[in-house]
Amino acid sequence: MLTLTTRLPVLLAVLTPIALALSAGATAQDYVRPTTEFGVPDLQGTWSAASITNLTRPNGVEQLVVTAAEAIELERSNIWNRVGAEQNGVQEVALPDAGDRAAAFNTRGYNYFWIDPGTHLGIVRDEIRTSWITNPPNGQIPYSESGRALQRDPAGVPRMGSFDGPETRPLAERCLLSFSNAGGPVMQNGLYNNTYQIVQAPGYVMILVEMVHDVRIIRLDKDHSDNGIRRWLGDSVGWYEGDTLVVKTVNPHPLQRALITDAGEVTERFTRWSEDQILYEFTVDDPSLYTQTWGGEMSLNRSAEPLYEYACHEGNHSFPGILAGARRLEADGEKVGENLEVER
Repeated sequence: MLTLTTRLPVLLAVLTPIALALSAGATAQDYVRPTTEFGVPDLQGTWSAASITNLTRPNGVEQLVVTAAEAIELERSNIWNRVGAEQNGVQEVALPDAGDRAAAFNTRGYNYFWIDPGTHLGIVRDEIRTSWITNPPNGQIPYSESGRALQRDPAGVPRMGSFDGPETRPLAERCLLSFSNAGGPVMQNGLYNNTYQIVQAPGYVMILVEMVHDVRIIRLDKDHSDNGIRRWLGDSVGWYEGDTLVVKTVNPHPLQRALITDAGEVTERFTRWSEDQILYEFTVDDPSLYTQTWGGEMSLNRSAEPLYEYACHEGNHSFPGILAGARRLEADGEKVGENLEVER
């Protein structure tokens, strides 16, 4: 149960930006949506999904929509640091007042300087949201028992995370896909690098993802390709329905551990909500993983900053050291790679 205590000084200091954001969206119904030079809804630009709201709702928070006063209390709680860390595979996150040199990861590989998840809960349809998932009402992914087991150990897919060779290291470590699932499907926010660039052309839409520089190329066609190739981020096709770009994605690469298998599909809808916001809606349907169809909404907000190149470790130059370290531990008689966390 969500219980909150109002603190007037904090409210006066923080309510203003929240109130301004909400009032800016109040005219969304009167908003005249722009079109491109070739006559389709204009979604182009640089957008950010940075927010301490995540895909799923934290334990102990029941409401999907909260008031500005309730949002302030939640934003000041440590629960959002824990949730963001858990969803991104991080065991420890430093607080801002710990200083730039404080360890954000328990391995001390990052410090707080690099962590930029956002500072406020997300505002979607002029409402302050505690999760992107709206269905089911509890804000959780409705895995079936067999579906959760399949997601953790998919048939015919090698277990990732061992030090046997480069092909068994996690995809993010190999700079193939981001650890935050930023590219989707479903597109998600993470601890940093939450910017997207959308470019439209006749016949195609391209979404460039700042995290690991993933690229989604969406063909404007209602038929999926059938060439047997399983793509990173899946096979996405799209079409326009009025003011909305609709995207349907199937068949993601099995190593991706995506939110769907080859038996499922994700439907996404992109609609300009205002001059500075895109409403992003998603529906996930995969009976092999879930007890029901589920989905939600996220806001993409116009970014005043450019999208930077995420260079990762260019050419995976760290791999000789990673694997050599494992061989050294083995030579010393230590077992390497046990009790591995399976990458989702």
